[in-house]
Amino acid sequence: MLSHFVIGAASGLYVGDLLFYAISFIILVALVKHFAWGPVTKMMDQRADKISGDLDYAEKSRNEASELAAKRQAELDKSQTEATTIVTTARQNGEKQRQTIIDQAQSDVTTLKANAQKDIVQERADALKSAQNDVAALSIEIASKIIQKELNATDQKALIDSYIEGLGKQNGAR
Repeated sequence: MLSHFVIGAASGLYVGDLLFYAISFIILVALVKHFAWGPVTKMMDQRADKISGDLDYAEKSRNEASELAAKRQAELDKSQTEATTIVTTARQNGEKQRQTIIDQAQSDVTTLKANAQKDIVQERADALKSAQNDVAALSIEIASKIIQKELNATDQKALIDSYIEGLGKQNGAR
């Protein structure tokens, strides 16, 4: 019987309390929905939007960084190619200048050699002419002493010519 009173008391007592609790719960849910759920949902939506925006920004930044890295690599490759071209061109120009200097030096040597040959021939001719003049003067002096008389111009010329012919034959034999 005791259990009967508890059930009977529980059914009458608890129904009113149950209704009160149910209405209080509904009011509390309405208040939470109005004052807390809306702002929390709004805050969560804003947070989700911010995270989405940050992810989009991060993706965009990553793409820009990839593009920038690709551009830098392309510029680096281009710079290396240009550097190689510059070095190659400089080598070619250096080789051309070296060859030009060598050719100029050989030309100068050839010219100096030709000029030296001309100078030698000229000096030899001048020395020969001087020697002829000295020999002619000595011949006249010797001939004057030998003959003890002064030669006239015609005799003197004939004597010099014969002596020069004798010298020319001796030089040709050498």
